[in-house]
Amino acid sequence: MKLSYRVYGEGRPVLIFHGLFGMSDNWQSFARMLAEKGYQVITADLRNHGLSPHDEVHDYTSMAADVAELIADLNLQQPVVIGHSMGGKMALTLINSYANLVSKAIVIDIAPYQYPVHHREIIDTLVSIDLSKITRRSEAEKLMSDAIDDYGTRQFLLKNLHWKTPEQMDWRFNLKTLNEHIEEVGTATWPSVIIDTPVLFVKGSNSGYIEEARFSEIKNWYSNLQFVSIEGAGHWVQADKPHELLEAVLKFIE
Repeated sequence: MKLSYRVYGEGRPVLIFHGLFGMSDNWQSFARMLAEKGYQVITADLRNHGLSPHDEVHDYTSMAADVAELIADLNLQQPVVIGHSMGGKMALTLINSYANLVSKAIVIDIAPYQYPVHHREIIDTLVSIDLSKITRRSEAEKLMSDAIDDYGTRQFLLKNLHWKTPEQMDWRFNLKTLNEHIEEVGTATWPSVIIDTPVLFVKGSNSGYIEEARFSEIKNWYSNLQFVSIEGAGHWVQADKPHELLEAVLKFIE
């Protein structure tokens, strides 16, 4: 699958991948900051998200294959790969499946173990919205607000709402496939052999996605691993503490 992507700056290549319901635009500000440090930063939309193609398959094996294809198409040599949440699990699958393809991986606020479905309420809410009756984003937000209390989450989702035709709004993400395969998003991505690719796991200190009690379990599978916690950040570390995240990324990759 040919993924949609954007390029910022010049230099050593770094690819950034978003999480569930996200898109490359979510990382635009961070990508520009990193590019200013002398890197070529590529932000891409994973399958069934943003401007990338929709498909009935949505699993980490397929996502990693898409990214390996992108790396080959762009003739990137040993890029650094950064992934947040779902994008982080994709990055782990990539280094599991394609040995020596990337130089380093940074996994933001996610771990290789199995997660329960976290987004069922969001999916159910989105499915319940009849977009044929929506004429503006504010109407969609009003329908969301009954089930999704957090304003930031609603705005994050609404960034995906666009005019498919002059008369019809639609989601940029493939809601049908994501609804059918939501369990896949939390699936475990443990490797089958010990991974020696350098990996940095980044935790938001206010987030519960990475359990510190299980860090020794993660360490058993990644022989060249580092771990950093960003103080004051939640799950969306890049939005909560972008400068602190940038500092951690630069320290790891330089």
